[in-house]
This record gives sequence, C-alpha cells and structure tokens, in this order.
Amino acid sequence: MKSRTLGAGTSRVEVTHVNSHGFWVFVSGKEFFLSYKDFPWFKEARLADILNVMLLHKTHLHWPTLDVDLCLESLENPDVFPLVYR
Repeated sequence: MKSRTLGAGTSRVEVTHVNSHGFWVFVSGKEFFLSYKDFPWFKEARLADILNVMLLHKTHLHWPTLDVDLCLESLENPDVFPLVYR
C-alpha cells in the first residue's frame, strides 16, 4: 500500500511588519528582518509587491512582481554569504 500526501503543505511565508528601515518576514517558524540598507531593491517597492512573497521548494523566497529571489540559508547565515548588493 502506498501512502499519499494529503492536503497542502504547512510551510507559509508572511510579511509581518513593514517600516521605514525594512520589513520582517516570518517563514518556517522563524522571523527575519530585511533592511533596506542590505536589500535596497525593496526600498522603493510598493507595499503590495513586498507583501506578494512566495516560498518555493522550501528553500527560497520569491517576489514575482519584483523579480527578487532570496535563499533562506542566506538569511539564516548571512556571514556565509558576505556579498552585498551595491
């Protein structure tokens, strides 16, 4: 007998707060702050575009209207990913 996957996955992503310095993303039970200083492509984005985020393959975040992808590992271990957008 084969087991079937029932229902949708429980992994969710949600933007929980936005302010003038950046925004917080809650994903897989953890919350991350994305500052506009470190992630400048979000600074001039519309709020609707920041809120429109998806978790793909349980490993990265995708903002389709902004064409931005971020690996969760880079948010969990920023020292391992020292390159910063300039």
